Amino acid sequence: MLDLLRGAGPAGLGRAELATRTGLTPQAVSKITARLGADGLIAEAGRAASTGGKPRTLLRLVPQARHAAGVHVDRDELRAVRVDLAGRVVGECRGPLDFGAGPEAVVEAVVRAVARVADPVGLPLLGVGVVAPGPLDHRAGTMGRVTGFPSWKGFPLRGVLQGRLGLPVLLDKDTNAGAAAAAGAWLRATWPDADADADADAGLVAGAAGGVPDAYGYAGGGPRTCVYLHVGTGLGAGLWLGGGVYRGARSAAGEFGHQVLLMDGPPCRCGARGCVEVLCLGAVARGDLPEAARILGEAAANLVALLDVDRVLLGGRVVEAAPDVFVAGVGAVLAARALDPARPVVALAGAGVAEGAAELALGPVFGRAE
Repeated sequence: MLDLLRGAGPAGLGRAELATRTGLTPQAVSKITARLGADGLIAEAGRAASTGGKPRTLLRLVPQARHAAGVHVDRDELRAVRVDLAGRVVGECRGPLDFGAGPEAVVEAVVRAVARVADPVGLPLLGVGVVAPGPLDHRAGTMGRVTGFPSWKGFPLRGVLQGRLGLPVLLDKDTNAGAAAAAGAWLRATWPDADADADADAGLVAGAAGGVPDAYGYAGGGPRTCVYLHVGTGLGAGLWLGGGVYRGARSAAGEFGHQVLLMDGPPCRCGARGCVEVLCLGAVARGDLPEAARILGEAAANLVALLDVDRVLLGGRVVEAAPDVFVAGVGAVLAARALDPARPVVALAGAGVAEGAAELALGPVFGRAE
């Protein structure tokens, strides 16, 4: 029910609509909404236009009622955000990080960052999403043998942070958070700014949301299938399939950067040769961004041919430094290699990895078991 109200935005939904969409009885909806209202999670959003009977009272989510945090642990930088229930950033910090300094140093940095973004006088955080370079075991909450950083293998990062923070912690790969951010970007579009909440509190909003195209051109829903390609200190992919992040049986899906494009090519830090990561980042290091985009596009075309996705979303600091070059370059390769005129759209991700980490942390609130 909270998830439906979040998707409806400040306009809200009526109890009858909630009953229809959830399959619950009107009596059950009334009891649940009364409890959610008492907890401060929902409020009235005005009344819908009358169709001959008594105008319906609309209900909406109260985004500021709870917050969650997201932390992006990169190889050389840490960024943390605090978001409200609509996924909007209300606090942020960023600083350098030496991932190679080892788990203990990184844990301390994460604990400090969460303390900095937390609201010292507000409600406690619901939880913290922490994302890091893979591979890692999402279910067990342990790190894998991160390329170039073997000392991290087997470190129980989630458990250690839960003990230090006293909060639920979700651990995932940075690229999976990027994929989750794609869905979060659509949801945030229905809550454009804090003024919408004020309008709803004043009873100025009426009528249910629906049918409004999202950031990717869909009406009434977020991206159906997409891949998120992250280009930063490494390369990786997040897969959004079937309405959620796809991680694979061993949390290993999305190791996009280590597919081999050039047999007997330059050695990669993973031990193979000619991986897309070493080729793409090598072009970046030479300052040849169009070539880096072309290489990324060739690897993306392989992924699109396998998965037949609707969207290819690009993110990471390398892309953010030259967005037009990468969007155009990847798009040109996909157009050249497309076997079907209805090829995927290439676009910027529209949200950062830390925001995606917070989105994952909010999942249980909205009935999504991450």
